[in-house]
Amino acid sequence: MASLRSAIVAGRLRPGDRLTETDLAERLGTSRAPVREALRQLEQEGLVASRPYRATEVLGVTQEEIEQVLVPIRLTLESFAFRKALPHLTDGDLAELHGLVQSMRHAAADGNADALAAADVRFHELVIVRSGQEHCLQLWYAIEPRVRAHFRRDAPAHPHPSAVPDQHEELLAILATGDEPLVLDALEKHIREFLVVDREA
Repeated sequence: MASLRSAIVAGRLRPGDRLTETDLAERLGTSRAPVREALRQLEQEGLVASRPYRATEVLGVTQEEIEQVLVPIRLTLESFAFRKALPHLTDGDLAELHGLVQSMRHAAADGNADALAAADVRFHELVIVRSGQEHCLQLWYAIEPRVRAHFRRDAPAHPHPSAVPDQHEELLAILATGDEPLVLDALEKHIREFLVVDREA
């Protein structure tokens, strides 16, 4: 399933591409049962859609969905979670976040968009975990595959490879202050930043 998810997120499988159990099983050198289960999981994640009596179809992450669905959900979810997490972030957490920024920097320098998106997702997820709000984490896991696809799709639109790690380094510096109004303002700017890039791309 990981290889299928990666192919969709990376754009190697494009919106509208049709996936059949038989073809995928042959391509992956496996039986149809694990392929069927993988497609079922990917459908739950919103990356594919199963059509009755037809092949499964790859779904894309459109700009309209990003602007009208993912960004508003993230703003609500992460603003609440970041506010709840602030009193609980330790020096160890900040060090781990710094390590993720460095991972982004290495991935960007190597042109590894998959690794860049993975570190980006993990950065936000870590803060949500530290919020201690289980419902927030459940909601995050529900949208995470499409957020990852969004990160993976749009990272190349930035004018410089270091843009994504630079943005997270700036957000981390403000997080370290523990100043709630500053953090929430910085988070909103951070989440909306992709929209500006997309419109200019």
